[in-house]
Amino acid sequence: MASIQKSMRIPEEMVEEIQGIALQSGKDFSATTKELLEEAIKMHRCPGIVFAEGVSGRRARIAGTGIEVWEVIANYKGLGEDLERLNTVYHWLTELQIRAALAYYSAYPEEIDNLVTQNEGWTRESTKKRYPFLAGSGV
Repeated sequence: MASIQKSMRIPEEMVEEIQGIALQSGKDFSATTKELLEEAIKMHRCPGIVFAEGVSGRRARIAGTGIEVWEVIANYKGLGEDLERLNTVYHWLTELQIRAALAYYSAYPEEIDNLVTQNEGWTRESTKKRYPFLAGSGV
């Protein structure tokens, strides 16, 4: 995606907050601001979705849960894209929460498909190779 330089006025408190986030993440101010704006746009387009930091970076989650969108979509595909069965699997989620995940996937399929593919790539052997300390734990 091409970048366009724009000038804008940002309140000092907001600049300080972004600088703090940038410092914690090890990214520069511009990259952090771009990431935050992208997330804000995605949350605006898909109400019910939030972003949270995890061991693999920031990912889209269903608001009010710890469930990442890719997890719901992986199960949805595994269930033959049967919404009724998906509602049964995630019986504790509301219909709106599940629909938020599906809407996010509809808007950003490449992002979610990449995460599903990454997750499917994990095997016992690859886990042991990457995390040898788990080898004795029966993983």
